[in-house]
Amino acid sequence: MSRVGKQPVQLPSGVKAQAKGSSIEIEGPKGKVSVPLLRSVTASIESAEITVKNVDISRQAKANWGTQRALLSNAVVGVTDGWSKKLELQGVGFNAVLKGNVITLATGYSHKNNVELPAGVTAQVSKQEIVLESCDRELVGQVAASLRAACPPEPYLGKGIRYAGENVRRKAGKTGAK
Repeated sequence: MSRVGKQPVQLPSGVKAQAKGSSIEIEGPKGKVSVPLLRSVTASIESAEITVKNVDISRQAKANWGTQRALLSNAVVGVTDGWSKKLELQGVGFNAVLKGNVITLATGYSHKNNVELPAGVTAQVSKQEIVLESCDRELVGQVAASLRAACPPEPYLGKGIRYAGENVRRKAGKTGAK
């Protein structure tokens, strides 16, 4: 049995959950998130909790059971507290500017990269720091990954866009030995 899957997801006050076909919509003070149901898994909503059960006994069904419960729990946390990711720009002349819903990155290339923010994601940008916030954890992670992909940290000088607190392994340069 899944230790994660058998625990019910508690709904705090102010959070509503509704089953709509093959998905569950969770609505709270920070927004609304729709979580699709995975194969071989059912979810039932009682008063203030969501219970997830697996239909099948296959290995994949057992894996989906715990995953589905975690996805629902993340959605509940997202609509109550929200999710955020912090990115740092490291390098001489590296900066970011937010105009509307487009982040313009100057990362040492001959051109600037424009990354458009999807609906539901807000950003706070200072010169060397970007903070992304949303009620959807997957969406925040995807936008952060696309920003990081514009100029990933390189191992020799450490320049690039990195997650806050990320440790980039540095390589030694040329030794100059003959």
